[in-house]
Amino acid sequence: MPLHKGPEQPDKRPATVNPFYGQANPVGGMTEAPPQHRLPDGPLPPSTAYQLVHDELMLDGNSRLNLATFVTTWMEPQARVLMDECSDKNMIDKDEYPRTAELERRCVAMLADLWNAPDPSAAVGCSTTGSSEACMLAGMALKRRWTKRNADRYPGARPNLVMGVNVQVCWDKFCNFWEVEPRLVPMEGDRFHLDPQAAAELCDENTIGVVGILGSTFDGSYEPIAELCAALNELQSRTGLDIPVHVDGASGAMVAPFLDEDLVWDFRLPRVSSINTSGHKYGLVYPGVGWALWRSDAELPEELVFRVNYLGGDMPTFALNFSRPGAQVVAQYYTFLRLGREGYRAVQQTTRDVAMGLAERVEALGDFRLLTRGDQLPVFAFTTVPDITSYDVFDVSRRMRERGWLLPAYTFPENRQDLSVLRVVCRNGFSSDLAELFVEDLGSLLPELRQQQHPLARDKGAATGFHH
Repeated sequence: MPLHKGPEQPDKRPATVNPFYGQANPVGGMTEAPPQHRLPDGPLPPSTAYQLVHDELMLDGNSRLNLATFVTTWMEPQARVLMDECSDKNMIDKDEYPRTAELERRCVAMLADLWNAPDPSAAVGCSTTGSSEACMLAGMALKRRWTKRNADRYPGARPNLVMGVNVQVCWDKFCNFWEVEPRLVPMEGDRFHLDPQAAAELCDENTIGVVGILGSTFDGSYEPIAELCAALNELQSRTGLDIPVHVDGASGAMVAPFLDEDLVWDFRLPRVSSINTSGHKYGLVYPGVGWALWRSDAELPEELVFRVNYLGGDMPTFALNFSRPGAQVVAQYYTFLRLGREGYRAVQQTTRDVAMGLAERVEALGDFRLLTRGDQLPVFAFTTVPDITSYDVFDVSRRMRERGWLLPAYTFPENRQDLSVLRVVCRNGFSSDLAELFVEDLGSLLPELRQQQHPLARDKGAATGFHH
């Protein structure tokens, strides 16, 4: 979660209350505004409190027009009803809510089967609050296994984790929090993700594992997981080093099984020890659920699993937090049940078709060059062609926000910091009609942007945000 500091001048601009919202009382209670940065002295009527919060949230962006986020922004009404019915259930309390716990277990089994675990009944896994927590758990398991193998050298030796520079920030957090050296494979030229041979060359006796990304957040491309495993197989044959692979499938692990069935990236590769995904991305559930799975209990050290009985029963848990609502897990099971393999295939194929069609339309405008085309993740990145000097991607992002579109512009990391791009994330609910409107809005801005003397947007080193 973001960190926040208190205001320097609390309540400098206090909220105002429409007289219609309040309930009349002898002391002007219809219009007196509550404080914003300290608890009010007394309660408000529920209708007034609701309207105050509701009105302030009107200034948020429209989530359906947010082309930056990978997170699901639309679900069926029936799913919302189920989530509301389960919002008061504490997911950790498996003895009190055994059926919710059973639905979680079934989801783990379904994912083990989907990801081709050699023996789905032997695979172990858990739900999480999202892929970030799932990655932390997977990293902890990798580090603990390395520590046990190197008990005679640790803690003197410093463990390291090899990954591409394009990894999501959660892996930087993991290395920072758990004191693991990050070894990053840089981008080179038109290669925007990890190179298998370069990754293998960074490995040594202190490497706890290598992370492969099935769907880079920078451009939507899959990293070559099979080639990575092959490079590590060759490394083992030369050196004896047996380096496990974790697949960060935050997005792609819920796309590739349905649209790229011939792509081998999962537990079919013996070197893949664990996989994570975000149920709230292409798993098609509202924010708040992720999944982490291990090939078998041999990949998840027993000492990382805690068992408590003070809520009743025996509850093995592997998580960074304790209490959390069961609503998102129930919604995940509903979605699995509702769609099945064919339903997921239809949804993801439609989303990919929209992404690829939109990418072609953007390229046809003539001002932009595609880096990816939406044919892996339903995501594509593009930048301006070399002869465009009057504006840049940050100007495009700024002007598209004026039309309500949240279109992120950002620079690539080390070795390609010269490259600034725009990225479009297509999700279920972003229809071909919305894509048509997007292209129309983008195209209508170009004549004016071409007339600029030079790019106008500032602070190009930071990703763009949304502001009214």
